[in-house]
Amino acid sequence: MNREQISRLAHANHPIKSPLDDDSVRRLLEHGVPRGDERVLDLGCGSGEWLLRALSTHGQLHAEGVDISEDDLRQADEEASRLGVQSRLALHHLKAADFRSPRSFDLILSVGATHAFGGLLPTLAAAREHLAPGGRVLIGEGFWEREPSQEAAEMLGDYSDLATTLDLVVADGWTPVHGHVSTRRELDDYEWTCWGSLASWALDHPDHPDSSQALETATNRRTEWLHVYRDMWGFVSLVLRRTSD
Repeated sequence: MNREQISRLAHANHPIKSPLDDDSVRRLLEHGVPRGDERVLDLGCGSGEWLLRALSTHGQLHAEGVDISEDDLRQADEEASRLGVQSRLALHHLKAADFRSPRSFDLILSVGATHAFGGLLPTLAAAREHLAPGGRVLIGEGFWEREPSQEAAEMLGDYSDLATTLDLVVADGWTPVHGHVSTRRELDDYEWTCWGSLASWALDHPDHPDSSQALETATNRRTEWLHVYRDMWGFVSLVLRRTSD
């Protein structure tokens, strides 16, 4: 079972692949597309959940998504067809960093996907290339709520604390116009749901050749969360505008 298959099973009951509940997603999108007729681009869209929600809410909105997973894009296309928004959604199978378009976009999304560009600031640099004047970026990034242990830092990567993260964004030429720090409930719900969904699949399919691997992965990830980073790691979502166009 590869990483993509594990992720699909783990997110079966939490299609937003970040520690955000439905109300937080709704409010972030409200701030990201205040008119409702914007052109939206998601760099690392996965199964397109952010785009599908925006398209379903705003009948004049058009969206494009970029991802390296053919299966996720197929799922996004099928769901768009079911929702009746397929004609307003374009999907591109390639690396987010390789995407080019003659059009600019009013909202650029990259929530929980900054690894595709090598970090927060490189992601903002990529977003700037696609952003229309006066447009917005909705970005989601991890941060350290307190000094991480060496094990946590090696496991999750190079993050700053929340204040430093915002300082870096502002120094890079962006102004936050809205933000949301994921609550403890959102963070915990995400972990419980992901690894619980993966474990449930394994227990429901005991004869599947990947069942043992799936259950072991769910157990290991839950253990890492509880023992290594639960009290150290947080997640912030920001709606940004360029300080000067």
